[in-house]
Amino acid sequence: NIFWRLIKRIFDLFFGLLCFFLLFIWIYPIVALIIKLTSRGPVMFKQERWGRKNSKFTVYKFRTMKTDHKALDGDGKLIQTSKNDPRVTSIGALLRKTNLDELPQVINVIIGNMSIVGPRPHPTPLNIESKSSVDKYLKRHLIKPGITGWAQVNGFRGETRKNGLMGRRVQHDIWYIENWSLLLDIQIILMTLW
Repeated sequence: NIFWRLIKRIFDLFFGLLCFFLLFIWIYPIVALIIKLTSRGPVMFKQERWGRKNSKFTVYKFRTMKTDHKALDGDGKLIQTSKNDPRVTSIGALLRKTNLDELPQVINVIIGNMSIVGPRPHPTPLNIESKSSVDKYLKRHLIKPGITGWAQVNGFRGETRKNGLMGRRVQHDIWYIENWSLLLDIQIILMTLW
C-alpha cells in the first residue's frame, strides 16, 4: 500500500536524521580516530548488498576487520564472521559487540536504500548461496532491508551457517513483512535498544 510505504519512509527519514544529528556526527570522529590509531586501512567499510526487488546497493559500516583478510573461501563462498574471529580488530570487536559498527547505515536510510527496521541485508555471495538453498529466501527482498529487524531482536543475528539458522532468520523476516505496522517498527527499535 503506497500510503503505508510513504508513512514508513517519513518515519525512516525522521528517525534516520535524528540518529545522524544526535549520534553519528559526534561518534564518527571518535570512532574514526580510534580505528586509524589501532589498524591500517579505511575507517568505513563498504560492501555490495541486495535490497528491495533484489536491487544492489552499497552498505556503509565502520570497518571492524583487518584489511588483509580473505572474504571468500576457495569455492567462492563468503567466509562469515565467527565468534573470536582472528580477522576482527580489537576496536572492531567492541564496535560489533555494541553494534556501533552499524551506525553509518543511517546514511543508507537517509539515501533511501535501507529502512530503520526490515530484514538485514546480506552480502552478494551470501544472497547467491542462500536463494537456492533456503525456502522463500527472496521474499525478504519485497521490502527495503533494515538496520535492525524482527529476526535480530529474536536472536537470529550474526553467523548463519549452522543448523538452519538462515532458514529461521528468513521465517522471521517473512513474518515481519506479513505483519508490519508502525507500532511493530517502534517495538523492534525499543527491543534493539534494550
